[in-house]
Amino acid sequence: MSRRRGSLEATAKEVDRIVELDREACLPLWREIFGMQAPKRLSVEFMRRALAHEVQARAFDPMAKRTRRVLKAAVSDPDGRLTGQLSPGARLLREWNGRTHEVEVLPDGYLWKDRRFRSLSAVAREITGARWSGPRFFGAPGRR
Repeated sequence: MSRRRGSLEATAKEVDRIVELDREACLPLWREIFGMQAPKRLSVEFMRRALAHEVQARAFDPMAKRTRRVLKAAVSDPDGRLTGQLSPGARLLREWNGRTHEVEVLPDGYLWKDRRFRSLSAVAREITGARWSGPRFFGAPGRR
């Protein structure tokens, strides 16, 4: 129990430190944690949230073996796509022009800002004002 408490306290301190970082301080931490450069247009607020989430997830919620297998398969996929469908209840996040947009997958469409859409592309069009492939805009799994 004390080991868990120590881990909780250390993780809480690390998260508290992360939420105070500026963009320049987030960049090396992003490389260390995610093993890659941070996308150039990612806001510092989003970076802080992602870093804090990852620190907590690694400390308290180790990935299931099945999830690791799926991720490894996705990395080895030459197209870089995950196969399959989005399950109802799934949530898609996309930052666009400094705002984070959240879309919920429904059995018969998508929900964004309390409005229903038949396709992800329609949601992407509402957000951007331009024609986008919805799955590409949100980074959703594609079919082979």
